[in-house]
This record gives sequence, C-alpha cells and structure tokens, in this order.
Amino acid sequence: MTATLLPAACLSAIPLAATPGGLGALVSSPIVPMILMFGVFYVVLIMPMRKRQRALQQQIENLKKGDRVVTNGGLYGEVAAIEPTVVLLKVADNVRLRVAKSAISGLEDDGDKGAK
Repeated sequence: MTATLLPAACLSAIPLAATPGGLGALVSSPIVPMILMFGVFYVVLIMPMRKRQRALQQQIENLKKGDRVVTNGGLYGEVAAIEPTVVLLKVADNVRLRVAKSAISGLEDDGDKGAK
C-alpha cells in the first residue's frame, strides 16, 4: 500500500513552477501579458469611447426644435423638424436640409458661436 502512495508524495514535493502544466507555466506563458494589455486598452480606450457614444446617443434622442447642431460633415444648423430617422436642419433663410440623425455629431457649443 505504501508503494502506491509513494509516487503521490513525491509529486507533491515538486514546486508548481517546475511542473510543465502548472501555475508557473501559466504565469510565464505569453497569454498573460496579452490579457493585461487588453485590460489596459479596454480601460484607457474602449470605456471612454463607449461613454461618449452613449452621451451622443442621448443628445440625439433628446433633440428638439430650435436646437443648434453640428453634423459629421461640418454643417451647422438649427433643428426645424424631427422625424423618426431624419432631422430637418435650417442652415440659412429658406434653406432646409434633410439629414440622418446618425449624421449629427453633437450640439453646437458656446465656443463655436464665437467662431462665426
């Protein structure tokens, strides 16, 4: 009976780092730095981008007549009417453009008004 227990006792004396499939192999493998790099990229790049995206989506959902907006193409205009997927922008007297809601990049800031 002691012959069957002897190999188990010998194996338990070997440190984890010395075993090929143990915890030491996992720590020294190249996958751990990759996971850490992904974690850093997620925190530094992806989380703030998703936060900005949610804020922009909220602004677009809350658009109302009279809001001044900027489109992705750089057009400044005032919201004249809102449809489910389209916004009618007044860009000048008697000039109205139909613009997709997804093309609106945000509300016009006070700093942009001084640049006119």
